[in-house]
Amino acid sequence: MEMWDLYDVDRIPTGGTVRRQNGLPEGQLHVVVHVCLFDEAGRLLIQRRDEGKQNWPGLWDFSVGGSVHAGETSRAGAVREVREELGLELDLARPSFTFNFQYGFDDFYLLRTNAALSDLAVPNDEVAEVRWADLGEVLQLLRSGRFINYREPVVRFVFDFLDQRNIFDLRQGI
Repeated sequence: MEMWDLYDVDRIPTGGTVRRQNGLPEGQLHVVVHVCLFDEAGRLLIQRRDEGKQNWPGLWDFSVGGSVHAGETSRAGAVREVREELGLELDLARPSFTFNFQYGFDDFYLLRTNAALSDLAVPNDEVAEVRWADLGEVLQLLRSGRFINYREPVVRFVFDFLDQRNIFDLRQGI
């Protein structure tokens, strides 16, 4: 039973929680995280979600994503999601940036890594496969309906942020 902490529009905890399956009460928000791993060539590690997933089964997505559980910080939730989805243990800093969306706050952690696909614990219950993809490949998947329906400017922003060299470098850590 997954529980979420609830927040107001200013990201101040309300003190309340909700079961994921019950949905969010009116005016309440929650926190989700995405971890985007990039290789030396600037390609993004993307994952294809398992066909058994309730939301977006079989679609491609950023490297890692999920909801922060009640009692977790954003960073702790991101570390847990990376462990669950890729089998990696990471030590993350603060998020690279945050997008506000209809149901809450989406913290993005962008990192460079030299991890090989063979280092990842995939496939598993959540992730069917992974691969490296450049911006053009991700946009092609998005436009063909095979990538989760993020807005194209969001995907471009993630890659542009990488180009600004504003990401944490894990090449020595993995």
